[in-house]
Amino acid sequence: MSGLRNSLSRILPLAWPVFIGQVAVLALSTVDTVLVARYSANDLAALAIGAAVYTTVFVGLMGVVLAVMPLAGQHFGAGRLREAGDELHQAVWAALGLSVIGLAIMLMPDPFLWIAQTTPEVEAKVRLYLQALSPGLPAALLFTAYRGFNTAVSRPKMVMALQLGGLVLKVPLTAALIHGSAGLPALGVAGCGIATSIVLWAQVLVAVWLLRRDEFYAQFGLLDDQGLHRPRWAALKELMKLGVPMGGSILIEVSGFTFMAIFIARLGATAVAGHQLAMNLISLMFMLPLALANASSTLVAQRLGARDPLDAHRLGWHGLFTAMALSAFNGGLLFLLREQVLGLYTGNALVIAAAMPLLVWVWIFHVADAAQTVAAFVLRSHRIATAPMVVYALAIWGVGIGGGYWLAFSNTLPRLSGAQGFWSAATAGLVLAAAGMTAVLAWVHRTEAREAASAV
Repeated sequence: MSGLRNSLSRILPLAWPVFIGQVAVLALSTVDTVLVARYSANDLAALAIGAAVYTTVFVGLMGVVLAVMPLAGQHFGAGRLREAGDELHQAVWAALGLSVIGLAIMLMPDPFLWIAQTTPEVEAKVRLYLQALSPGLPAALLFTAYRGFNTAVSRPKMVMALQLGGLVLKVPLTAALIHGSAGLPALGVAGCGIATSIVLWAQVLVAVWLLRRDEFYAQFGLLDDQGLHRPRWAALKELMKLGVPMGGSILIEVSGFTFMAIFIARLGATAVAGHQLAMNLISLMFMLPLALANASSTLVAQRLGARDPLDAHRLGWHGLFTAMALSAFNGGLLFLLREQVLGLYTGNALVIAAAMPLLVWVWIFHVADAAQTVAAFVLRSHRIATAPMVVYALAIWGVGIGGGYWLAFSNTLPRLSGAQGFWSAATAGLVLAAAGMTAVLAWVHRTEAREAASAV
């Protein structure tokens, strides 16, 4: 028990700023969901599909950029501060290059729209939303580099402050652009995209100013006059070696859920609107295990850099068990209060009725999601990313999407048809992913423990 208390005393100070910051990030999309839900059902359906496209693009590319976190974290733990700072510069180059790929996909979303098979009116709104949001993608990836570096060097409060500031700007700006205010026309869902792009670039500009002004960053070589370091191909290759499978893993994980929205869109605007509410709730609860995963993996990377694998192992397991326990409590609470919570989103009885049965799966879904997330993050700190990607592909794409499509549209099990089919299969896929990821983590720990013992 004393070991657990020691671990939590180190994990929680890093986790709570990440949690608040990530809640602020999710609140950006929650603001969109709530305001658009009160504007029109078609705009809400377009938001669900458009957000699914953007999220699929962004998180896959984000995963590559986030490789800066374990790389800089190990340098920081080993006292190689200049090398840690250079990792941020290389991550910036990666973010700029990857933005080109992401923008091409967002501005040509025809494959996603073909899968969704939605109405022409909703399709037109999706295109407008993505066009408005696309300028924000480079900013989102650049801020990801800043976020990953700050987390790696145990400075998450700076990121939290910027994320909260973005939320303060986002709320009135989005309301004005959706509904029209102060002479602005009512833009509906497209207003969400414009507001988000403005907020993302504001965050990047402030982040650059802080990097140039805050003396804390001087030790990493970030306050010198040479500006952005030139790209170093060896460093970029190392970042890509870890980041590409990281990005693949995150892409598989998130696309498993975003493609749920796209397939559920075939069932009509009400069904996809109900799914959007359920997905927003589960995403909000996910912020707590995500924060614990970030904090745990940061400390694990630092301890590995300091050549203390046993302490790294303890921190990894304690972070995982804590995330599962808290997620079990929160999932149960949401299940008990689901009617009241959904009523906070909308008064549309049809949308609430569509969302209600989906929340039956939330408890197991959330606990399994917490376990696999922490395990995956900790594995990245050990520079293990390919094996988790394989686990994700089998569990989330194979069981979650493949099984969900079969249940939703085959009518083999009528009680699990429609959107419920996708949610039940996604839950099963997450349970499988959690079991597989935990097994890989245990194997890595045993291997490292044997190597440490043989080196003595």
